[in-house]
Amino acid sequence: MPGKRIVIAILSIGIGIFIALKIQIWKVSSAAILPTYGEVPEFSLIDHHGQEINLEKLKGSVFVADFFFTSCAGICPRMTEQMTRVQEAFKDEQRVKLVSFTVDPERDSVWVLSEYAKGWGAIDGKWFFITGEKKKIYELARKGFKLPVEEGDGGPNDFIHSDRFVLVDSKGRIRGYYSGTDPEDVDKLIRDVKLVLREK
Repeated sequence: MPGKRIVIAILSIGIGIFIALKIQIWKVSSAAILPTYGEVPEFSLIDHHGQEINLEKLKGSVFVADFFFTSCAGICPRMTEQMTRVQEAFKDEQRVKLVSFTVDPERDSVWVLSEYAKGWGAIDGKWFFITGEKKKIYELARKGFKLPVEEGDGGPNDFIHSDRFVLVDSKGRIRGYYSGTDPEDVDKLIRDVKLVLREK
């Protein structure tokens, strides 16, 4: 019967469209999976409240890390300004943290970092400013976060500086690097944080 053949044809077309859409969604989802660049090693340092902070305390949260110093008059203020954008984007998302490590711990004491945090409107429990032993911080930057900086020993004459923001997932794995002075790259970081949050 012609009517029956038409119904079957329409159903066949509908099923075909449905399958095509499912394949397209799968391709998009697969393409959206971020690569892994290694794992951040365990560390133990001090936050701007004078409390110990380590990787174990951050695991279970997605976090964005950067390395800066408070007396920097160059790229650091622009980086911190962009970090405030990330904070604003996830201010109500408890699973997202921000972690800023000073590369000048001799000057950036707990008190100095605390005042800096207040000045930039850091949300308590959301954004941590970290200090500690210089050698530990520099080794963490170079070998832990794998930042593209010159080799050094963390001694008095050693100094590193990077504009990179580093995205770390809830398992402590590095998932992306972004320019902390480029608003468009930070926009991508914000999108990627959302992708990582959706991972199981």
